[in-house]
Amino acid sequence: MFTRDHFAKLFLSIGMLALPVVASAAGDICYLRDAAAPSVNSMYLLCGQAIVYSTADAGGHWTMNRMVKAADVRASSTMTADQRAQLILGATPELHAISFSDDSHGIVVGNSGTIFTTADAGKTWTQRQDAKKQNYTTEHLVAVFAVGNQAWASGFYGTMLHSSDGGATWEKQVTGTTMDLQGLYFINQDLGWAVGWSGTILRTADGGKNWKIIASDSATWSLNTVFFKDEKNGWACGFAGELLGSTDGGLTWKTLKSPIQNGLSSIKLDKSGRLWIAADDSLLLSEDGGATWSAVSVGEHANVFMIKVFGKDNSLWALGELGLMHEAGTSKEWKPVDNFHPAGTYIADSLEEMSDQATPASPNAPAAR
Repeated sequence: MFTRDHFAKLFLSIGMLALPVVASAAGDICYLRDAAAPSVNSMYLLCGQAIVYSTADAGGHWTMNRMVKAADVRASSTMTADQRAQLILGATPELHAISFSDDSHGIVVGNSGTIFTTADAGKTWTQRQDAKKQNYTTEHLVAVFAVGNQAWASGFYGTMLHSSDGGATWEKQVTGTTMDLQGLYFINQDLGWAVGWSGTILRTADGGKNWKIIASDSATWSLNTVFFKDEKNGWACGFAGELLGSTDGGLTWKTLKSPIQNGLSSIKLDKSGRLWIAADDSLLLSEDGGATWSAVSVGEHANVFMIKVFGKDNSLWALGELGLMHEAGTSKEWKPVDNFHPAGTYIADSLEEMSDQATPASPNAPAAR
C-alpha cells in the first residue's frame, strides 16, 4: 500500500511531534487540522493547539487568535517529553474540526467533547457546556458542520450532536452505529450524510432526527469525508485510496478507481466544475464530474500530509499540516502561500538536517504492495 517515500514522510512527521520543545521559545506551536471559508474573502484555519488563523482579505493578511489563555511554555532540559508537551498544549484537549455558517459565526470541536463557538469572526471563543458545566459528550468529536443556526458534530463511538441555536446548546442524536464518524456534510438543514470507520455511511432527510445506515458493499476501508454537489451527486473517500460515488442522494454507492492508494481526506468542487481531493503529498483531480480521477503534484515544497481542499468560487486553497497552498487562478498549478507561517513551523526548515543525523532507514524498507 505504501512506497518507501511514504515511510520516509511518516518518519519525518513523527519526528515533528517530538519537536515542540524546540519551538517553545517562540511561545506557540501549531499543527493545522482543518479550515473553513464562509466567503471568498474570509477564511479560518484551525490549529489543534487551540489557535485559529483568520483572514478577511482572501489571504492578504493573517491574524492569529488564541482560543484560550496561552499556556506557559517555559521548558527545561530535565523535563520529560510528556511534561514538555503538557506545557505547550496546556489544559485544552486537541481540537480537530471547524465550521462557519457565515463570516462571523463559527464552531470548533475536539477531544473529550470539547466545543467552542465564536460570534465575532474568531476574535473571542466561548466553550459550550451543559447546565452542569460538563461537556455534552465525553467522546472525541472529529467533525462539525453548520448550516445557518443548525449544526451537527460527530465523533467516536457513533456520537452525533445537534444544535439548533448556532452551537450554544446541544443534544444527542441516535445514529444506530458504534463506528467512529469521521466526516459530515449537509446540503441543506434537512438532507445530510455522515461517514466513518469500516465503510460506515449514514443518511438523514430530517436534520438528523432519524439517521439511516446505508448498506454498501462498495466500501472496504474506513471513510474520512463525504461531499455532495447537489441533492443527488456525491462522493466519499478515505483510507488506502478508497473512493466512492453516488448519483441517487447517497442511497446507493459504487466504487470509483483511484490513481493512488494514499489516504484521501477531503473533497471540493471549484467554480469551473472540477473536483479536487486532498491526498497526502498530492491532490486528485476529476474533470468529468467524478467519473475518472488523476493525481496532480503540488510541488516539492508541499507540506506533508495534505488534509483539506476548501474555498469559494475561483479562490481554492489546500491545507497541509504545516502550511497552505493556493490554486493559481483557474489553472491546475498550486503555489505555497508565502505570507502564512503557522507558529512554530520554522522548525520544519531543519527537518532534513535533523533526519541526516538520525539512524538511516533500512535498505530493506517495504516496497509498494
